[in-house]
Amino acid sequence: MKGTYLGEFEEVILLIVAILNGKAYGNSLKEEFQGRANRSVNLSAIHAALYRLEQKGFVKSQFGEPTCERGGKRKRFFSATNKGLSALQESRDLRKNLWADVPVNALSKLR
Repeated sequence: MKGTYLGEFEEVILLIVAILNGKAYGNSLKEEFQGRANRSVNLSAIHAALYRLEQKGFVKSQFGEPTCERGGKRKRFFSATNKGLSALQESRDLRKNLWADVPVNALSKLR
């Protein structure tokens, strides 16, 4: 089994999966990512991240019903698991603690 380390791209994809709440699939994730991150992303990169997250137990997937618009093909929907949500919480806590220790004068240089 893969390690439980959550990379930045995986973290963002997992967050979007959680936001979409069971309605996340390749193209919906791509659109949401590009809209929120203001970055373009390759669909194959999203699928690769989803499969890594599934191997780690952070997401689970299930197939939806076949649709005419997809030529009878079924979409694969992803949802966050409790383990995935815990990993997001740990990541948020780590970042929050790190940001709390950044000196105020260091942040004032950004303005």
